[in-house]
Amino acid sequence: MTRTEQLKPLNGAEGTSGGGSRGRWLALAVLVLAVLLVAVDATVLGLATPSLSEDLKPSGTQLLWIGDIYSFVIAGLLVSMGSLGDRIGRKKLLLTGATAFGAVSVLTACATSPEMMIVARALLGVAGATLMPSTLALIRNIFTDPRERSLAIGIWGAAASAGAAVGPVVGGALLQHFYWGSVFLINLPVMAVLVIVGVKLLPESKNPVAGPWDLLSVALSLVGVIGVVYAVKEAATHGLTPEVAAAALGGAAALYTFVRRQFTLDAPLLDVRLFKDRGFSGAVIADLLTVFGLSGLLFFLSQFLQLVQGREPLEAGLAELPAAVGAVATGLVAGAWARRFSVRAVVAGGLGAIGLALAALTAVERTSGYPLLGASLLAVGVGAGFSFTVTADVILSSVPKEQAGAASAVSETAYELGAALGIALLGSIVTGVYQGFTAPAQVPPAVAEAAHDSLGGAVEAASSLDPQTAHALVTAAQDTFVEGLRLASGVSALVLLATAVAAWFLLKGQKLQDGAPAHP
Repeated sequence: MTRTEQLKPLNGAEGTSGGGSRGRWLALAVLVLAVLLVAVDATVLGLATPSLSEDLKPSGTQLLWIGDIYSFVIAGLLVSMGSLGDRIGRKKLLLTGATAFGAVSVLTACATSPEMMIVARALLGVAGATLMPSTLALIRNIFTDPRERSLAIGIWGAAASAGAAVGPVVGGALLQHFYWGSVFLINLPVMAVLVIVGVKLLPESKNPVAGPWDLLSVALSLVGVIGVVYAVKEAATHGLTPEVAAAALGGAAALYTFVRRQFTLDAPLLDVRLFKDRGFSGAVIADLLTVFGLSGLLFFLSQFLQLVQGREPLEAGLAELPAAVGAVATGLVAGAWARRFSVRAVVAGGLGAIGLALAALTAVERTSGYPLLGASLLAVGVGAGFSFTVTADVILSSVPKEQAGAASAVSETAYELGAALGIALLGSIVTGVYQGFTAPAQVPPAVAEAAHDSLGGAVEAASSLDPQTAHALVTAAQDTFVEGLRLASGVSALVLLATAVAAWFLLKGQKLQDGAPAHP
């Protein structure tokens, strides 16, 4: 029996496409602000990694946890938070999450140890998980005209993709003049604007008969996702140890129990029957694997630009800007192209473009010029803009309006899980290769050991040596890091090209909803 969705518009932000009201577009601007900031926060850390490493002195493993725990927690909680928004109201959840996000950002900026930083990033992930599902679900309810909704999702997708690419630019500008914690403190004014404006402009929407929030399902989802991702991360770095096997089995068992439980609940956290739709499943897989390749690339490319090629943080951030340009440009036209050509052509083409760009990066050298990097990043952005936007539209269009919250949560979970896996698996490849480098014989054992923790650690350790020995140590470390980056790019390329082929078949016959032309 289909549940009725109740939409309560405020201050003229109508939930319909009629009347030419500007309220829904202003509401969209608030939602875009939220997704932009969360996307920026996922990648801004990359540029801060060298200065953060120098200050907090994390080990290589701790550095990876600092980078990916944020996405782990978001991925584990998105389905639960999407379901909570259906029950208490998506606007209420969004504004509560924005307030928490700002407060925890202060804690993150004040971290004084690697352990404190990991905990703070985890709490930031909890707050971020309350923001993301609400944005797409509100768009689904505010924009009922399919063409308007495609444009709105295109703007949303462009913000998500651009945010991930603009993060390094914002971080670079801040790090040029301030300490690494400034990349988190920037969240405060943005979240303040979001809360103040959102109270007036955003319509409330929720499912009044959604039923109770099942806490056992919440726990199973969180344990399952984090257990599986942790196992992948550790297996890639240390091999299949008993601890890794236990985490993998425990996570898989929790996810299996979660799925079985959803079939028995009158009000499930996630309607797993959604995955029976081939288009829905194909779009989710494409989302996850696109971000898999993209996030791992951006996280380690920032270190390459600074620690290998010696660029300043702002210069490194600007060097990654072509990805944002490509994502914004294609995100805004992706819906129209999918209707003109086909969904599968646009999505598979976007995935293929990312795969080829990543393949090109297997040729990168320590002294490579910018044209290779810039062209590759532009192609990655173009492909991501096409793929993200159309798959998000497919996911929302594949379900009834009353299931918008669940569909949005699945879409966002795929995004964040892809980011976590990308940093974890590809990062582990880079780290695994890097830790195998051979330090010059004249380097003292204690310094060599510190240099093996991370590339930032090698640069810092070299400062205690004479110039000739320091140069030899840093060069050896940089060459090995680049070797790991090439290998990770090759793995990413294979994954993305295989996903492009799979999307071509899974999205066969899939179409976006049509409707009246969008109002000006």
